[in-house]
Amino acid sequence: MRAVVQRVRRAAVVIDGETVGAIERGLLVLLGVAPDDSQEDGRWLADKLASLRIFNDEAGKMNLSVADVGGALLVVSQFTLYGDCRKGRRPSFLGAAPPEIAVPLYEAFVNALRSLGLPVETGRFGAIMQVELVNEGPVTLILDTKAACGLAGDR
Repeated sequence: MRAVVQRVRRAAVVIDGETVGAIERGLLVLLGVAPDDSQEDGRWLADKLASLRIFNDEAGKMNLSVADVGGALLVVSQFTLYGDCRKGRRPSFLGAAPPEIAVPLYEAFVNALRSLGLPVETGRFGAIMQVELVNEGPVTLILDTKAACGLAGDR
């Protein structure tokens, strides 16, 4: 699984003019699923996000987690995170899992976050969505369960 994580003051997902998910302070998580991902990947990523210390403490240091600040998460499916742009002018999405694999893993990831006691809102899998956000910091991180934040063996 691959996630682009943004620390936000607020974020929302709008579909056909209707807000289907919205949070105040917390994390916007754009989530891509690969064909070889598993529920274990989702649990690892959920645990990592729940404890990732990327919110400022009273001294201005990134020392607090989303749970520590009473934040929420907005999780949006994003198959384009597995887009391959190395050849030609049109990205290939062969690296993204098909819906029959991706949907259950996306839902398991969301449920793993909720089981940790975190408030979670979502977009709608496969829909054309407008994602609105106010990035705080800005802080944007990329997490990949296969690369473990780019550090092999960090899992």
